[in-house]
Amino acid sequence: MIRKFKKEDTTKVMTLWTKGNFDAHYFIEKDHWLENFNRVKNEYLFEAETYIYCTSTNEIKAFISIDKNQEITSIFVRKDSIRQGIGSKLMHYCQNKNNYLKLKVYEKNINAILFFVAMGFKNKAINLQEKTGEKIYTMEWKNNERKK
Repeated sequence: MIRKFKKEDTTKVMTLWTKGNFDAHYFIEKDHWLENFNRVKNEYLFEAETYIYCTSTNEIKAFISIDKNQEITSIFVRKDSIRQGIGSKLMHYCQNKNNYLKLKVYEKNINAILFFVAMGFKNKAINLQEKTGEKIYTMEWKNNERKK
């Protein structure tokens, strides 16, 4: 089931965020994510539109966050729940609520890039992130392109 994020979800979501970043972004120092932890926990989660995918027993399996600029700032699926269609369900849920979405993804995060392409996103730019020295793709999805 997909539902809106609640304050009481914060600890579980941040655990998922931390583990997800460590796993997906193995090529970036863990300190990078730890430096951003409190800002994400105390600001971004509450400023963004965040949706949770959970079981009937309220076990959180995944979440997605979209900021006010329609940018997906986070999408993470619990490691033991990957490849079960949960990420696709969250993405489709958000695509049905929006006509346009964008995101940034590291070039080395191949699995995420393949997922986003499968969801209809197209690469629009490649830039170098100064802080990490890594290339980042800026990808966009438009509702009218999905229907073609």
